[in-house]
This record gives sequence, C-alpha cells and structure tokens, in this order.
Amino acid sequence: MIISVASGKGGTGKTTVTSSLVSVWDKPVAAVDLDVEEPNLHLFLRPEIDKVSTVDMEIPKADDAKCTHCRKCADLCSFKAITVMAETLLVFEEMCHGCGGCLAICPEDALTPGARPLGTLEEGKSGDKPYLMGRLRIGEAMSPPLMRHVKKRLDQVIGETGRDAIIDSPPGVSCPAVASVIDSDFIVLVTEPTPFGFHDFKLAWEAFTPLGKPMGVVVNRAGIGDRSVQDFCAEKGLPILAEIPFDRAVAEGYSKGQVVAEVSDDLKRVFESLRDAIRREAAHA
Repeated sequence: MIISVASGKGGTGKTTVTSSLVSVWDKPVAAVDLDVEEPNLHLFLRPEIDKVSTVDMEIPKADDAKCTHCRKCADLCSFKAITVMAETLLVFEEMCHGCGGCLAICPEDALTPGARPLGTLEEGKSGDKPYLMGRLRIGEAMSPPLMRHVKKRLDQVIGETGRDAIIDSPPGVSCPAVASVIDSDFIVLVTEPTPFGFHDFKLAWEAFTPLGKPMGVVVNRAGIGDRSVQDFCAEKGLPILAEIPFDRAVAEGYSKGQVVAEVSDDLKRVFESLRDAIRREAAHA
C-alpha cells in the first residue's frame, strides 16, 4: 500500500505526520520525500544516504544545418519551448517539458536528444527502512519529471521487497502535488483549523477528489481556530482519522528535529491510532 501525505498549503504539519507514520508503521515500509523543491523529511528520519545519482531530462538539441524551417516542431510544442525565427531554429531548454514530440515529428532529423540536469535522487536507509528523496536543482522549475524518476525507483523497491510506502508530498494543489498522489492507494490530507488552513484544505479536496482515491483527514494543531474543517468533513463524508493537539511539546519536539510520535507516549498513541485508521479506511474503500 502506498500512502501519500498531502496538504493544501505548506506549514500544516505534513512532514510531522509523514515522519511519525513511518516511525509507528509496524510493517516493512519505505519512506519517500517527493517534496523535491524543499525536501525536509531527512531532517527528522536522519537516513544514512549511500547513493546519490544525477537525474537528467531529455531535451532537443537543434542542428541548424539540417533544419528546413518547416515549423512543424514549433507548431507542435504547447509550451513554446521551440520556435523558428527568420532562418534560425531556437530551443528554450528551461521551457521544455521533455515530451519528445518535436524529436518524433522533425522530418529532417534536425533535432537530436540532449539532456539537462533536473536534480538528484538520494537513496539510503533510516534504520532498517529504505529512504528515497528527490532534490531539485536550484533554479529548475520542472519538478514532476524528477518526481517520476523517484517514483520509478520506488516501484523497484516495492517490487523487490513488497513493502508499503509512505510519501511526503509537496504542498499545494498544482501539478507536483497531483503527480505525487496520483499513484497512491490512500491520501492523507493534513490541515489545521484556521481560516487559511480550511480554505486551502477545500482546494486540496477539490483537486484530489476527481482522482477517485480514498482520502482521510488529519487535523493538526487541534484546539485552535474553529470547527469549519470538522463540519466540512461531516458534510462530505470525509473521515477525520486523527487530531494532533495544539501542544507546546509538539512544537518543541519539531524544533529539535524529533519525530513527533516519539515525543511522548500520548502522541505515539495518536499516530498508532492514525495508522490503524488508514488501514481500516483503505480496506473498506
């Protein structure tokens, strides 16, 4: 089973929930950080990284000598990453999404495969648990291709060991967030009971609902704000799987890089209950 931990906005406690779930998961599990623009799961799980590999994306390289300026490639590209200006074929590498369509359609072989670095895939172990993390190159905007590479490696790990996986997803509701949850078996939505939290939580629910995945909610910092989240969940039939109390001990543990489930026995029980609730809801989905 693959569980993705997502949220409508950053700072709601997504990594707190991910690291704690990994800590209390009592079956073989892999931990994955797909928040490739700002990975921080390693700060809590402290994996020993033993392999770092560069991940490239295929982009077209232009050969002006072969180009007849037919514009078929430019007309095909929805992202305006390639164009013909006067007698010159231009490729804007940073705008390329790597679909390969221009390479396939060029009748003169004026475009050949090239590559640009996206970032790195880092692999290691947190205790006895496999750990995978993508880290996007500074200045790089294309995070989904790097995420797909990390997920491909995760598929290999799952295929070899049959273990579960818990994914720390990127915040928000744009392409990276959807790309991170689209192959999961269960989505955990983390939110907080504040107006901003509730607003972005609803956006996340609207973005992920069309995927048809079973979802459950974790309310972090429960005790502040109001009950808009709870009322919305009751209206939509969304199960609230756990409520993490607004507690100074949680904040202190987080600031020290502790896994919150390991801060106290009470908090450990909260996440063990969350683990069991996820399995129960996934089984009934």
